[in-house]
Amino acid sequence: MANTVQARKRARQADKQRTHNVSLRSTLRTAIKKVRKAIGLGDKAAAQAVFKDSQSVIDSIADKKIIHKNAAARHKSRLAAAIKAI
Repeated sequence: MANTVQARKRARQADKQRTHNVSLRSTLRTAIKKVRKAIGLGDKAAAQAVFKDSQSVIDSIADKKIIHKNAAARHKSRLAAAIKAI
């Protein structure tokens, strides 16, 4: 446990930030799963519509440095390729 007031405050802040980051990461995973589900159904138009919405979620989470920008680009690229392959 932290001994100083400053260290205790930083521990509280770190826990609060970690909780927020977990929530954002969950939102990212949900957005990706929605696209994968639409791809699985085989409806290209619906998959493209869901993908368009998910792109902004992926980009915003990458901007907040929850995931690396290259990881975000990789996710988007793979989803786009899967939609194109339908």
